[in-house]
Amino acid sequence: MNLWHELKKQWRFMDGVVIVSLIILSFVPYVVFALNHQPVNDSKGTIAIVSIDGKEVDRFELTEKTPHQEVTYHPAKGKYNIIEVDGTKIRVKEDNSPDQIAVRTSWIERPGQMSICLPHKLSIEIKSLTPSEEDDDMIITY
Repeated sequence: MNLWHELKKQWRFMDGVVIVSLIILSFVPYVVFALNHQPVNDSKGTIAIVSIDGKEVDRFELTEKTPHQEVTYHPAKGKYNIIEVDGTKIRVKEDNSPDQIAVRTSWIERPGQMSICLPHKLSIEIKSLTPSEEDDDMIITY
């Protein structure tokens, strides 16, 4: 009880103002990202591009009508990846890589998301069928 009274004596009004201000400021990044998040214009849908060693090997259109399917790829002798497509999402269901990073990535469905299995050089990238206007304006210089 004595400790509480000592702490109460040391407490100042500005201490409370600083603490409340820091709590409010901690939510600023969340608000900024929420305001900058633009809804995906998927009126024409999205596609998933499966590439092995940088070469496109398959494309899947991701719509509500896309049937559930599993496709097995063999990027090299003794290696395999099982890709599962279900409606608007896709994932690496199973592979025999040591780290299982692509498997742990799980389902991807939004444009810009990727699932990569580095040991097998396999990647899945989601792209929009209708690129945004901002994509045309982006200039990359080296």
